[in-house]
Amino acid sequence: MIKKINLFANLKSDFASGLVVFLVALPLCLGIALASGAPLFSGIISGIIGGIVVGYLSNSHLSVSGPAAGLTAIVLTSITDLGSFNAFLLAVLIAGVIQLVLGFIKAGTISNYFPNNVIEGMLAGIGVIIILKQIPHAFGYDPDFEGDESFFQSDGQNTFSELLHVLDHIQLGAVIVALISLLILILWNKIDFLKNIKLVPAALVAVIVSILLNEIFIQSGSSLAISKQHLVNLPVPKNFSELKNIIITPDFSALSNSKVWIVAVTIAVVASIETLLCIEAADRMDQLKRYTNTNVELKAQGIGNILSGLLGGLPMTSVVVRTSANNVAGAKSKMSTIIHGLLLLVSVLSIPFILNKIPLSTLAAVLLLVGYKLANPKIIKHFWKKGKYQFVPFIATFAAVVVTDLLKGVALGMIISIIFVLKGNMKRAYIFRKEEYKDGDIIHIDLAQEVSFLNKAAIKETLQNIPKQSFVIINASNTVYISHDILAMITEFAKITSKELSIDVKLEGFKKEYNLENNEYFKNTITFEHRYNVLKRKVEIVRKNN
Repeated sequence: MIKKINLFANLKSDFASGLVVFLVALPLCLGIALASGAPLFSGIISGIIGGIVVGYLSNSHLSVSGPAAGLTAIVLTSITDLGSFNAFLLAVLIAGVIQLVLGFIKAGTISNYFPNNVIEGMLAGIGVIIILKQIPHAFGYDPDFEGDESFFQSDGQNTFSELLHVLDHIQLGAVIVALISLLILILWNKIDFLKNIKLVPAALVAVIVSILLNEIFIQSGSSLAISKQHLVNLPVPKNFSELKNIIITPDFSALSNSKVWIVAVTIAVVASIETLLCIEAADRMDQLKRYTNTNVELKAQGIGNILSGLLGGLPMTSVVVRTSANNVAGAKSKMSTIIHGLLLLVSVLSIPFILNKIPLSTLAAVLLLVGYKLANPKIIKHFWKKGKYQFVPFIATFAAVVVTDLLKGVALGMIISIIFVLKGNMKRAYIFRKEEYKDGDIIHIDLAQEVSFLNKAAIKETLQNIPKQSFVIINASNTVYISHDILAMITEFAKITSKELSIDVKLEGFKKEYNLENNEYFKNTITFEHRYNVLKRKVEIVRKNN
């Protein structure tokens, strides 16, 4: 059962985080549209629909949807092959219908089979990509489009060779703006009274300061002035007819073109996989450990892409960079995503001339901090300590994402994880026993010898269906290996979910290195034992009387 969400419960923090995501999303939407060979406003339209419509329909609390860098090559090739952008929009619309169908047939459940170490490796890899890709922008060198995540770039360079060219194209004004922006972003979270100003995010202050600083450079005729090509470049409609021409409709006469259907299926499959990966990543980021219904997410994405195709927008997915920025900015609910979409809509129609004064170097500073949070060295150290079965898939995914792309990196991590699992036995993950009585249930979950991430879906479903005020004993006495994913799930169930549902949990037989039975939230074991024994005697009495 999906809980109703009060969208206005955390409006202060959600507005501030929505504002940060808006600032990050604006150049990304434009950059991805430019790289895709599509009209610039098609990226903005996709971002608006992804924020408002998909944000509202999704039950993910952190995920942000919009045009995705992972689809740029597909979009660019498809527009050329189909001969017009209008025919391509029809393919986007059909792709949305396919995603809607995938949601209804519950295809989203495949996300349960993405192991945590692969997801974390993907996030760390994207963090490094963000840092490497934003360094040139911070120095005022902008030949590559904002939002590019590919190792091999459209300008003929790759991620590493681009860094070497930066030294020959340093724009001092951009560097000063980036450094001041970084200083503001870091100090804002260090000084207590600034940290308590929830409604004004540090990113907004950095943007305002950077605009004012560059205006001073321009008015004084300084050589530090940042030129137009290093600023946000949003098209400004001069009259109503130009504004009306922004909306481009699909060419339904191309419905009989087989190429349209091939493009539609390609977009639907790639966009759905990227979305499911991002949703799993968003759930891992969520400090409240709320789970997203991935089938609902596929339906939301499908509706978003149908509308995007009808209104002239690019295909969308749930996007890791914007989702990470949303999390880092302190979002509490999906209201943050909706606010970012509303801000995109209002600002591009009313104040595009102000947005076009924002230096790309200050937005690079915002993303550099997001990248650092994702690729924090502590994460690598954490998986190293977990042993080779956790570290090897993590580091392989991490490296492959950096030097190839997201999908290839995740595929490599999945293959390695599956090989490790196949080396163990594939016995059933657990035995489920329930002793019913009139006041509640006593539930025994006995884990098998090998419990891998492939058993994640079954165990998750079992834990989610445990009734309120139950007594649960999870026994790992006979278990040799338990996947880190399963351990994390059991820990989160015992620490958070069980308390909300008034479920008493006892863990038995877990190895000392798992450090579960001694955690502070299991201090009430004596109370549990007493209540359990009383209930057990009641069950025995009932059985004798029957």
